[in-house]
Formats: sequence, structure tokens, C-alpha cells
Amino acid sequence: MSRSPDATSIVESTFASAMELTPAWINVKASARATRAAKARNSSKRRRFVDPATCERDYSEAELEFMRAIQEYKQRSGRAFPTWSEVLEVLRALGYEKSA
Repeated sequence: MSRSPDATSIVESTFASAMELTPAWINVKASARATRAAKARNSSKRRRFVDPATCERDYSEAELEFMRAIQEYKQRSGRAFPTWSEVLEVLRALGYEKSA
């Protein structure tokens, strides 16, 4: 009775034939893993295509003041990504204090 090949031998033979056909600089395993991940992401219904944090909305005056202050700080300091300590410094400069 002939036995059908198991999944491991199928994957190994497919991998071996792919290695023969692809240039040496392509990582076949990584490409296959990335392809599987992309298919899983595309089939997932839970993934949002619009980030609610970046969508346009009406900001309050306080939010606009904070965003302008941060932007001014980034331009003045030359730092694109201020640390949390620097963000706290901007907040304090705007007059915010921790209440007791």
C-alpha cells in the first residue's frame, strides 16, 4: 500500500525547489512568512483602515493651544520627538499644574 507524503515532506520539497529557482539573496522562508502574514491581515475583519487618532476632527481650543506649543517647541529645539520630560516642560510653560 502506497503512503501519501506527509505535510512536512511536501513543505521540504517545495522549499527545496524554491531554493533552486530563486537567487541567493532572497530569503524564501522570510518571504513565505511575510506572504502568510499579509494574507492574514487582509482577511481579518477586525483591522481598521482609518486611524481614529489621525482623522480630522474639531479640536478644542485647549487641544489646539497644546499642539501649537508642542510644534513650537519642536521647531525651537530641533527635536522631532520630544521626551515626556520635555512634553511636561511645555505643559508647565502653558500654566498646567498638578492639583493636590
